[in-house]
This record gives sequence, structure tokens and C-alpha cells, in this order.
Amino acid sequence: MNKPMMKTLKAVHFMSGKTGTKEELARHRKLADWAGRLATPKDDVSWQRFRLEKLRCEEITPHFAHNPNYVILYCHGGGYVSGGLDYAGNLAVKLALSTGFTTYTFAYRLAPEHPYPEAMEDAMAMWEHITGNAAAADHVLLAGDSAGGNMALCLTQQLIAKGQQPPRELLLFSPWTDMTCSSESYELNKETDPILTKEFVADSVTAYIGDRDPADAAYSPLFGSFDKFPPVYIMAGRNGILLDDSIRLKERIDDAGGTALLDIEEKGWHVYQQMPTAIAKEAMKRLAAHVSDEIYGKC
Repeated sequence: MNKPMMKTLKAVHFMSGKTGTKEELARHRKLADWAGRLATPKDDVSWQRFRLEKLRCEEITPHFAHNPNYVILYCHGGGYVSGGLDYAGNLAVKLALSTGFTTYTFAYRLAPEHPYPEAMEDAMAMWEHITGNAAAADHVLLAGDSAGGNMALCLTQQLIAKGQQPPRELLLFSPWTDMTCSSESYELNKETDPILTKEFVADSVTAYIGDRDPADAAYSPLFGSFDKFPPVYIMAGRNGILLDDSIRLKERIDDAGGTALLDIEEKGWHVYQQMPTAIAKEAMKRLAAHVSDEIYGKC
């Protein structure tokens, strides 16, 4: 991406702004919903919204090459402080179209009104609903971007700790794995990531966990256990400030004897797959090929 385009995107993107006050957070959330509605593909899928008690959820079914035997549960990003069904629709639809699997997403409760562990409680409730009604755990792919990647990792670690069946695989886009905000890529890529800033991440940490230790594995899954972890497919952009979160995640999974594939797009940034760009389309094609290999086997 050329510098003028990067500067323009950084200037208008809602995650480059502040969320420290109620007014700033309200504006941030409004822009997140607007961006989601604007970028979400509208064709070749069917939508159905439903409620799981107070939790608003969505089921997205592709019209073509639909395989009803597998489903995706997608956790949206937004720093745990923003995002909902409108925002989640972008990647949820792309996941459904790329894989042929029905994709479910949900509007978990947001901080600071609903701090940790309320969002994780919603994630567990959604997981139990999906595995109890849509597909067995080994036929569920758990996906997430940024904070949603954090949620997917934490949920999987919780399931394994409880002795429960984890998902078949995790599909992660620029996952947020370490809430200490100490990785070198925060500084190295602060001028090249047009989407995310360290200030936004730090504000989100405070909103979500308050004065708790940010290195606690309960919300910094990088420091948790990866024993018996399912395979993980990680996509990240070379220019993203959370790049090291992905690199270190792969290293931790490798050290534990697990399987992690790290796909770094040299021209990409934080969750670049959300944008209507050529590299985003190519990324979803790579994800589709990977999922096909995992589920149907390599030719």
C-alpha cells in the first residue's frame, strides 16, 4: 500500500481514534457499525438473526457449494469495546463464502459497561449453543480477528482445561494474544499500520480488565497452556502493530508440540482482510484452500 493511501486510511479509520471518554467511545462504536455495513458483501448468502436469551446472534449460510456438515463460529474484533452484528458481518460473510460453511456470529457484551469476564461468558454460551444444536465440536471451526482472536484462543484454552472437546481448528486474523502491549512490533510498525494504534489497544485493556494484571493468561492467552491444542491457522500483516502477537503465538504452539501455520502478507496490516482490496481477496482464497485441505484432504 502506498504512503498516501495509508495516511488516508489511518485518518478515517475508527480504530485510530480515542475511546477514553463516553463521547469518544460512542463515536467509535457508531463508526464501527457503519464501516461493517459498508464493507460487508451482500450477495450469495442468506441471513438469519436470532437471540440466545439476551445475546443477539446471526446465522449466515452461503448459497453455493454449501456443506452443512461443518460450521464456523466467528468472534468479532473491536478491542472488546466495540463491534456488533453489523461490524461482524464483513468477515463472517467472507468466511461463509470462502469455505461453504454456515457461519455464526454474536454480539457479545462490551466493555467498559461489561468488563471481563462477561464477554467470555457470552462466548461460552454461544459455543454451548452451537455444539448443542448445530454441529459437534470436531465439526466446528472457531474463527476470530484481533480481540475476537483473543476470545477464540481463551475459549479454546478454557474448554481444554475443563476436559471438553475443543474446536476442529482455529482460524485467526491478526489475533491479539498479549495484553501487556510490550511487543516490539508496536513501535516498529506504528507508522505503517493504518488501522490500529497502541493508544487504542491500551485504552481497550483498561476498559476490559481494569487494574488486573495484563499478563494473566485468562485474557492474555499467549501466556496460557497450549497442550492438546487444535491446529491453528494464523493470518497477519507484516505492517501490523500486533504482528509479534501472531509470531509469538506460533512459537508457543510449536513449543507445545502443536500445529500452527503462520501466513504473513508482506503488504498487509492489521486485519487487512476486512478491506475491499486485492490482497484481501487473495488472503481469503488462501484461507479457503487451507480449510479445504484440512477438511477434505490434500489431493
